[in-house]
Amino acid sequence: MTRTALANGFCFGEGPRWYEGLLWFSDMLGQAVHTVDLQGDMTTLHLAGHAPSGLGFRPDGTLLIASTANRTLLRYDGESVETLVDLSPVVPADIGDMVVDGAGRAYVGAQAFEGGTIVRVDADGSVTVVAEDLDFPNGMVITPDGRTLIVAESIGRRLTAFTIDAGGGLTDRLVFAEGLDGPPDGITLDAEGGVWAAMTLAHQFERITPGGTVTDRVDIGERTAIACTLGGSERRTLFMLSSTDVYPQRLIGTRSSALDTVTVDIPGAGLP
Repeated sequence: MTRTALANGFCFGEGPRWYEGLLWFSDMLGQAVHTVDLQGDMTTLHLAGHAPSGLGFRPDGTLLIASTANRTLLRYDGESVETLVDLSPVVPADIGDMVVDGAGRAYVGAQAFEGGTIVRVDADGSVTVVAEDLDFPNGMVITPDGRTLIVAESIGRRLTAFTIDAGGGLTDRLVFAEGLDGPPDGITLDAEGGVWAAMTLAHQFERITPGGTVTDRVDIGERTAIACTLGGSERRTLFMLSSTDVYPQRLIGTRSSALDTVTVDIPGAGLP
């Protein structure tokens, strides 16, 4: 696979999402959300006072944005940004990645190194803790049938799967893959059930099948793999965000993050 540079010049890219012909992603330290088209043209939504991370689109097109240290979930309707809900009373740590299901429910990870949680924010703004005792929950995906959520546990170096019940609860926890090269960060799902994961300290993106077999790798040299998603017209473009350091606080004031792409054989599936 040939890696192609698409965009650069931002501080710390996170949470990539393909939506309506654009790649959307957060710039945590740049306090912004960017969009990039397939020609590399970028637009910017400035979010002064926020360090955005996870992104997710509701069925009506509303963009939800996780404001990490503020521990709030923001809502952007295409014109203005406002706070949807304050999660600080119910989460044990700063929030990070999220995935939004077909009913518009947002699953948001609270990134404690031990005792991390996932909370579900329903369409009416109500909040429910749906998973606990996770080792730094990070990237999340939902399978095409809407019945399984997979989360990357970065500190645990594993991918964990939950059954999504009829009410949106998470049950039947099991290990999808463990002992990863990782730690895994952002993830994306393909049509054959493989998970592409950003393996931060391994400096590569890997496709992992249930049980932990790695079938494909994209090496990025000395750079740190941060997050990825599958998109493009056929969802065969793997968008990869990388940086020069795994610790965002070391990158304040820099502009060395990058967005690259490769074309893969198996298209993306499920959510986001």
